Amino acid sequence: MSARHDKIGIKHVIRLEWMDKTLDMMLAGMSPKEIRKELDVFLSDKKQSGGTGERGKEAYRKAVTNLMLTWCTPEKELIPFRDAVLELARTTPASERIPLHWAMISAAYPFWFGVAKQIGRLLNLQDQITKKQIIQRLKEQYGDRETVSRFARYVIRSFVAWDILEDASIKGNYIQKKKIPTNPKQVAILTESTLLSTTESSHALRNVMEISSLFAFDVSPITSDYLQRNCPRINVNQFSPGEEMINLV
Repeated sequence: MSARHDKIGIKHVIRLEWMDKTLDMMLAGMSPKEIRKELDVFLSDKKQSGGTGERGKEAYRKAVTNLMLTWCTPEKELIPFRDAVLELARTTPASERIPLHWAMISAAYPFWFGVAKQIGRLLNLQDQITKKQIIQRLKEQYGDRETVSRFARYVIRSFVAWDILEDASIKGNYIQKKKIPTNPKQVAILTESTLLSTTESSHALRNVMEISSLFAFDVSPITSDYLQRNCPRINVNQFSPGEEMINLV
């Protein structure tokens, strides 16, 4: 198990437009040093709500760190995956990038994936969920720490900022927005991200297609052959018809 799975790490609301800007600079061939410098300037007056105004250095630098470790300087074990997602991003319209951003930030920060998992499970049971329900479930998994509550709120507000969740009429309550469409290549990337975001050594392919952490997406099943062609870093073992187990190579 990587140290990634132990850390919580999301210490700021991460807005979609900030992810887009970081990715655009990566695609333009800028170095990590150049990107960090640009993000320092870009985020220096950006508020978590999306507005602008004077901010302390500590606040926006937390967001810069999250952006850098997601796209620019991920852990060594994530670099081949990041490079593959970058290649897909080159041919993906800017309006269809959310699955790619989701895949990268889930792999870099499995806590993001964990929050999504609990939200997805709750949404399977009810149309409207509460922050209290989400955090209670997360504390059962990560322990009853104040940091779990605080950082979970950053992730939840990020989901709202990404137009994945919507604030309900009652404060602290949320409803799901329309699911985000995906294509087979994006589903393959989300599948690999799921393997990178969990500690289990292998998963049933059909279960990954239905995992609650992908609640935000309209996921159509892909075949194991397609997965291996598009994600050579994944190994498929077929035990019986319809029972295929996948793991990272």
